[in-house]
Formats: sequence, C-alpha cells, structure tokens
Amino acid sequence: MRIGELAKRTGCEVETVRYYEKEGLLSAPARDGSGYRRYAVQQLEDLQFIRHCRSLGMKLAEIKVLLNFRYHPHQDCEQVNTLLDTQIARVQEQMGAMRILLEQLHVLRAECALRQQAGECGIMKTLNQAARGEKCLCHE
Repeated sequence: MRIGELAKRTGCEVETVRYYEKEGLLSAPARDGSGYRRYAVQQLEDLQFIRHCRSLGMKLAEIKVLLNFRYHPHQDCEQVNTLLDTQIARVQEQMGAMRILLEQLHVLRAECALRQQAGECGIMKTLNQAARGEKCLCHE
C-alpha cells in the first residue's frame, strides 16, 4: 500500500508517517519502479502499535524501546514493566498538576460573577495584577 492509504488506515497524517520513518520508528518501506513508497502489513501493524502507544502518552524514545521488544519477543520484559511504571508515575504527577490548575481556575472564575465591562471584571483585574508582577489570587 502507498503512504496515503497507510495513513488513512491508521488515522495518521502522511507527514507523521514520514516523521516516524525519519526517527527510526518505522522501517524504511520498499520502493516501486516509480519510486513510490510501498508499505507492507508489518509496517501497518507497527504504525498501529506506535499510535496506540502514543494514545497512552508514551514518548517516542519509550516507543522505540517497546518496538525493540515487539521485534524480540523472547527478551525478559522487566524493562517493559519499568517503562510502564514510569509512565504511570508521570500521569499521576500530571493529574496532580491538573487538579491544582483546576483549583486555580475556579478561584479566578469566582472573581467575576456578573456580566460587566472588562475594566471592572475581577478576572481581568487579577490577570492584569499578575502581568504587573503583583501577587494574584489564583497562585496564593
């Protein structure tokens, strides 16, 4: 299959497929007589594997490691477990940061309960205070 079909079948942009090739995540495809890339089922599956890992928030370097285990299934999977434990910890850290951000946004939103001119808006006043380097309510 050509690159456009591969991209379509995986829900991926053509540029992303090329990028994954350039970064060594996807093996270089064969070329037909006209020089067009011709992808095999293995590359389709690899791209679907990459896309699934990306949907789990994995970094490209981590996906390279996982692809190596995909290609060498007889290796011990301790590093796979460690990689997933690291990803779980990263997501937990991000969730904590998102909870703090949500609280900050609620504090900021509470500054303006009525529709009024922007110059009188508590949200804008707070944001302008922060712009001047003053302490703001949402980051106390």
